[in-house]
Amino acid sequence: MKTEIPYDRFAHVPERIFGLVDLAYNLWWSWHSSATVLFKQLNRAEWKLSRHNPVRMLLETPPRFFERAANNPEYLRRYDIIMFRFRQYMEPTTSWFAQRYPGRVPLTIAYFSSEFGLHHSLPFYAGGLGILAGDHIKAAGDLGLPMVAVGFMYAEGYLHQHMEGNGWQKNVAEILDRDAAPVLRVTGDNGRQLVVQVPLIDPPIYVAVWKVQVGRVPLYLLDTHIDENLPENRSISHRLYLKELECRLRQELVLGIGGRKVLHTLGVDYSAMHLNEGHSAFALLERLRERLVAGMPPDEARERIRGTSVFTTHTPVPAAHDVFPEDLMAKYFRSYCPSLGLDWDEFMALGEDPHNPGASFNMTAFALRMSLFHNAVSQRHGEVTREMWQPLWPDLAVEDVPIDAITNGVHVPTWLNHRIETLLDRYMDPIYPNWREEYDNPIVWEVVDEIPDDELWGEHQWLKMKLFARLRERKRRKWAGHREEPANLAAEGLMLDTTALTIGFARRFAEYKRADLIFEDLDRLDRIVNNRWRPVQFIFAGKAHPADEKGKRILQKIYQYSQDPRFGGRISFIEDYDEQLARYMVHGVDVWMNTPVPLMEASGTSGMKAGMNGVLNLSVLDGWWVEGYNGRNGWAFEGHAPYGGNNRADANTLYDLIENEIAPLYYSRTIDNVPHKWARMMKESIKSIAPQYCSLRMLKQYITNYYPSVCMYAAEPGKPMAGIQEVCPTEPGSGGFTEK
Repeated sequence: MKTEIPYDRFAHVPERIFGLVDLAYNLWWSWHSSATVLFKQLNRAEWKLSRHNPVRMLLETPPRFFERAANNPEYLRRYDIIMFRFRQYMEPTTSWFAQRYPGRVPLTIAYFSSEFGLHHSLPFYAGGLGILAGDHIKAAGDLGLPMVAVGFMYAEGYLHQHMEGNGWQKNVAEILDRDAAPVLRVTGDNGRQLVVQVPLIDPPIYVAVWKVQVGRVPLYLLDTHIDENLPENRSISHRLYLKELECRLRQELVLGIGGRKVLHTLGVDYSAMHLNEGHSAFALLERLRERLVAGMPPDEARERIRGTSVFTTHTPVPAAHDVFPEDLMAKYFRSYCPSLGLDWDEFMALGEDPHNPGASFNMTAFALRMSLFHNAVSQRHGEVTREMWQPLWPDLAVEDVPIDAITNGVHVPTWLNHRIETLLDRYMDPIYPNWREEYDNPIVWEVVDEIPDDELWGEHQWLKMKLFARLRERKRRKWAGHREEPANLAAEGLMLDTTALTIGFARRFAEYKRADLIFEDLDRLDRIVNNRWRPVQFIFAGKAHPADEKGKRILQKIYQYSQDPRFGGRISFIEDYDEQLARYMVHGVDVWMNTPVPLMEASGTSGMKAGMNGVLNLSVLDGWWVEGYNGRNGWAFEGHAPYGGNNRADANTLYDLIENEIAPLYYSRTIDNVPHKWARMMKESIKSIAPQYCSLRMLKQYITNYYPSVCMYAAEPGKPMAGIQEVCPTEPGSGGFTEK
């Protein structure tokens, strides 16, 4: 099996700078701003038109641009430095993992997720779960942690959002041009794209295999839209989170069982499997079946699977856990079940929902039973999850339920704006020249206090203006293409004021996230946004799931408020929120607002991205903010829980904070027009959030607490590597960690 870049399509690229082609097919460039500059300087107009997709840009740039760059000493100097850094990064011996544990043969983690948010040129994500998965494998590559990832090649992605004049969300399909994206076909010995049959499913389902190189980590994507499949099966991988229950089951069956089979076909050996949510949990069944076929005793096989499996659950919302009725499970697993050494009742018992016994197959319950290592994604979420799933361990007290917590983190090189990064360089490099590799060290960030207030504030103001310019450009293009009503133009940001306090809210539009909380008292909101001396404006963005009617209605209501002249254009809704717009927003707003029903937010990583850029958080004390808030880096309030709580009381608290604390602080300027107290809070936000809520810290916790690959063996078999906590199964018969 091999993956080859189609070099013949780039014959117009001169040999002197042909390394650009290799660079374009490795997403390493996407989190190194100096690398993106190489593409931008080559052809700025095409870089913009391609939406920052280097493969498309290289294909569509005329030869004269390459010839000009290949004869430009300044460009070549930059090119040589970046390519040296890239090749050095890809050298296995240079990684943190290799240098910390020299001479060891690393064992691999297989990371399964239904979505991966990597870059807007590859729309294989719906929201926070996918962005977290993307940040996870980026950080694994940065550390040199041996990892292989498995997901879906979604031809239509999640959904592109178009807002109709009445504020109703219209879902627009847009097919990805795979031959002009940083993704490659995996080919077999016959030179054609590798196609793998999903085991023991009748009628058969086949997947073609694609690969995205994410730094040091290969991500394999499964594609059912191929001629080998029946027409009804070709759509399995069309888009994320299909509405119909049977379609969801087939999708998860293909991801789990098919994904495991693909790794087996590729000859990938791995020591552990990490399941990012329950969507891919059927992979555990295929691992079990393979061991039984190889002759391993059933009890030992099951314990070995458990002892080498990590499961991360991401939501306390019951409706977000996939549950399939028995008759549907029987349709697809009756013939598969005997190969697992289980009768039907034993099989169904693996996924029995403890909250609704005997009625269904719950994917989260199944994953918890079939894995030994389980974690929630924040400390508060851990408390909620232990209580939620305590019925699986009826003999244990809630606090003893074996579900730990590793708080999510975000990939700093991806989400830290390059202007803020450059500002940090100026003050950090003389003291901590390696701060980019050690950004999980809180001591490094103490230097932030040395940055003059006016410099930090100036950079923030520049990013704010860039955000507004981006919104206007998006709207100009939309107007040119659709000739929409002026009310819609105002609703989507054209009247925003760069000098006004700007509060951002960008999330998936689900009822429990309460995007509409700020609209509880319209008269009071009117007074806040139209305050003559301290005006406040709000930018909303986000998508509702195509099947979530309540979410769509909340979105529609907010869009209609944004059209209301009463609010003077200070309420805006920006359509088609994606990873690119997220970057502009977390860099450019002044305050990041989050208002979920308490105990319903598992983690929430968007506030981390904002906070490390100096944007202050205003949030309910839930998810990560319970840990992150220190009284000096933003604002917090308790809120009422659960559903049916007092929304008006929470809204009044929100209004009080904005009117009495946030707006006065923002507008408290000295003669130099710099809000120094606000700038000090910005510094505290950066210092307290960047090192603690980064994916580097998160990954090191997984390495320490869970990943069986930390049990790499020295010369003496069974002896763990010195300096690493050995996290081995303690139950009898669970045995080793190397999967062959």
